[in-house]
Amino acid sequence: MLDLRPNCECCDRDLPPDAPEAMICSFECTFCADCVQRRLPGHRCPNCGGELVRRPIRPADELERHPPSVQRVCRPLGCEASPAAAGAAAPAPR
Repeated sequence: MLDLRPNCECCDRDLPPDAPEAMICSFECTFCADCVQRRLPGHRCPNCGGELVRRPIRPADELERHPPSVQRVCRPLGCEASPAAAGAAAPAPR
């Protein structure tokens, strides 16, 4: 079950469960589409280097039984890539 985190980790913008602009990686790091487009090279997660894709919208009638997370995650340096993610996004040396 996805957490449906409530905000963008870069700019702290609110991303409600029905936000079509919410983007996630396979670890559920969450970003707004604006930060992904303007600040994240290659549309890669700055935490793990993984692909960022549109977060699915949970049907409204399921939100009561399976509520979204209320825990906000915010990167102290905004969208700056971590060294691990920067290495993951680079091609492997030959």
